[in-house]
Amino acid sequence: MALQEDGNHTAVTEFILLGLTDDPVLKVILFTIILCIYLVTVSGNLSTILLIRLSSQLHHPMYFFLGNLASVDIAISSSVTPNMLVNFLVERRSISYTGCGIQLGSAVFFGAIECFLLAAMAYDRFVAICNPLLYSAKMSTQVCIQLLVGSYIGGFIHASSFTLSFISFLFCGQNRVNHFFCDFTPLVELSCSYNGVLITLDSFSAGSIIVITVFVIAVSYTYILITILKMRSTESRHKAFSTCTSHLTVVTLLYGTVTFIYVMPKSNYSTDQNKVISVFYMVVIPMLNPLIYSLRNNEIKSALKRQLGEKNVC
Repeated sequence: MALQEDGNHTAVTEFILLGLTDDPVLKVILFTIILCIYLVTVSGNLSTILLIRLSSQLHHPMYFFLGNLASVDIAISSSVTPNMLVNFLVERRSISYTGCGIQLGSAVFFGAIECFLLAAMAYDRFVAICNPLLYSAKMSTQVCIQLLVGSYIGGFIHASSFTLSFISFLFCGQNRVNHFFCDFTPLVELSCSYNGVLITLDSFSAGSIIVITVFVIAVSYTYILITILKMRSTESRHKAFSTCTSHLTVVTLLYGTVTFIYVMPKSNYSTDQNKVISVFYMVVIPMLNPLIYSLRNNEIKSALKRQLGEKNVC
């Protein structure tokens, strides 16, 4: 049952996700593509985590954060992709009320953590390049753990705000969500109640995370750029900049997508365009991150070659 009587209202107990398309042929094509992307995402990020754990040369703060970023990428993709794949194959694309709340909360939770981790990685690069003599003290194991725990606490507070809003919504019989997962905006549009305070609080929370993390990243890279330009040796400049390019690429992809979703005026793009951008943000970017780091980071490539060489010797 999708509905049950609750006083004067008809309460929703499950939602119908309209998904990306109703075309049977396109469903098969999208199922195949997204399944391949998901498998690459999980295997690529697990390989990154395993490589960082096995390679002693990668046992320093930058890769501590990268390993955690890989875990978060798996979690972000897994919060929506398996359910989306199942919905390509079934006629009735339903999700329970509780499942919808969990999906929304987990997507928001891990999305916020990713932003905080990218900011922490930018700070790490700032200390490594601009204050190399103080690097061991400023980026000690204790500091790294504190930054990681702070990221998870920030993500939990952010997700709690959205979950509280979801619980406060009244859905008076309408249960068709025009998206492939329980995203916040379609649920707000579906709700027959409006709590302006909570929705404003959610917007403020999301905006604050974006502004704070972008500010940390921008300031860090401003100082990094100034430091690199002051270096006399071309080789030193190239080495310093090469340690930042993969992180900058990931930051550009993530925040470019987030900006398009949350900053662009809603009238400028359709719901279908928003779905496509969300697929890129939730499904494609988690796959690209380990590929970007493995292709553009010399230390990762060197560690991978060393591990493969050791296996061949054995």
